[in-house]
Amino acid sequence: MTFHFDHSWKRSLPGTFLEHFPDPAPAPRLVVLNQALAQDLGLDAGALAEHGADWFSGAALPPGADPIALAYAGHQFGGFSAVLGDGRAHLLGEMVTPLGRFDLQLKGSGRTPFSRGGDGKAAIGPMLREYLMSEYMAAVGVPTTRCLAVVTTGQEVYRDTGALPGAVVARVAASHIRVGSFQFLAARKESEKLRALLNFTLARHDPDLAPGDALGLFDRVMRRQARLIAQWMGLGFIHGVMNTDNVALSGETIDYGPCAFMESYAPGTVFSSIDRQGRYAYANQPLILGWNLARLAEALLGGFDPDPDRAVDLANERLDQITPIYDVEWLRVMQGKLGLLGQEPGDMNLARGLLTAMEGQDADWTLTFHRLAQATTTDAPALTGLFADPAGLLGWLPKWRARLAPGADARLLAANPAIIPRNHRVEQALDAATLGDLAPFEALLAAIQSPFSEAEAYMLPAPAAFGRYVTFCGT
Repeated sequence: MTFHFDHSWKRSLPGTFLEHFPDPAPAPRLVVLNQALAQDLGLDAGALAEHGADWFSGAALPPGADPIALAYAGHQFGGFSAVLGDGRAHLLGEMVTPLGRFDLQLKGSGRTPFSRGGDGKAAIGPMLREYLMSEYMAAVGVPTTRCLAVVTTGQEVYRDTGALPGAVVARVAASHIRVGSFQFLAARKESEKLRALLNFTLARHDPDLAPGDALGLFDRVMRRQARLIAQWMGLGFIHGVMNTDNVALSGETIDYGPCAFMESYAPGTVFSSIDRQGRYAYANQPLILGWNLARLAEALLGGFDPDPDRAVDLANERLDQITPIYDVEWLRVMQGKLGLLGQEPGDMNLARGLLTAMEGQDADWTLTFHRLAQATTTDAPALTGLFADPAGLLGWLPKWRARLAPGADARLLAANPAIIPRNHRVEQALDAATLGDLAPFEALLAAIQSPFSEAEAYMLPAPAAFGRYVTFCGT
């Protein structure tokens, strides 16, 4: 099978999209094809290799595609925009696959009515970054959108750094329904369309819930998002742009713009060049989880109860649950990272105790947890050497060892990756790819797809000369 497209969005939700075609690419070239993902989706890899450059660049449409640009609103860094929408993306349709239904979207495929003066294009670096980061998330078991392919268009795009090779990424998602999708209709007071979007979302992601069950949907989204952010925190992942238009109701990680992975543990770590106030810093991500869900509750309020006062009370009851639910998810992640079996009352303090020992010590987040496997019985130099002053760690280790059960070494290695997409390695790979050399990208991709296998070249933090790392959204 090549594609079996359906278009339920177009059938169910008029007024939430605009029919629009991608810009045709003059000289498309397939840069990378996700063979494993194609196989999982039941797609014909041979046909993709032969036609993918055209299909995923806008030069030609895949058979059965019927492209649209989705409308949505969103709070961006706290400020509300009533209309955002797909300014450089086209949803080709919903693929019906052996694994279920998935959106196939082109990103970087040209201007749409939502472009707001932008060119709708993308450069090869940000598109390959999305491929790398999403493949890593998939490899470590974090819910994520995936990239089916990246193609170059044969056109240059112009950014602050000058002319760059243009590219498009083909993105696969459980759906592109966002908090901002509901905000768009709520802001326009289109109650019938809002109810249709609610039922569309329930059918897509929670078909066991009854139509119209806004409270049930909110509860599911709250738990999915709490679990997702807890997983991010366990990896030291900083999304960088947790706007409400980047919160997918499916619970997947979506939009890998200015994201990066923290190296030395510092709760205030920020990478994004546009996050000047640290709104989306590492430690703030759980707080923004609650803020974003409050915006979803506002959009769904009319569906919670016909009585406005009762609807507000129900919303507040749910919002009060977010922190306790997140704490449970975070503790579950940390219990795994510490190699613990079962649950004991002191586990939260034990997890926080390690973070206290790490803070201010330049201790690498990923290596600290990975090397705990060497310290279950002795104070391993490979671990203590990560700390500028290991006194706090040495005081913590006996408490942790007293909590361990047999087999902790294996559990620790299974829970804590050896490899993350190190920032300097990502930049090396993307810089080389921009100049036409894909070898560093391919080597890094192979390493991050086996994140629990030790490969020293990809395990070590950035050298001091790399300096402070700053990321950009790529638009």
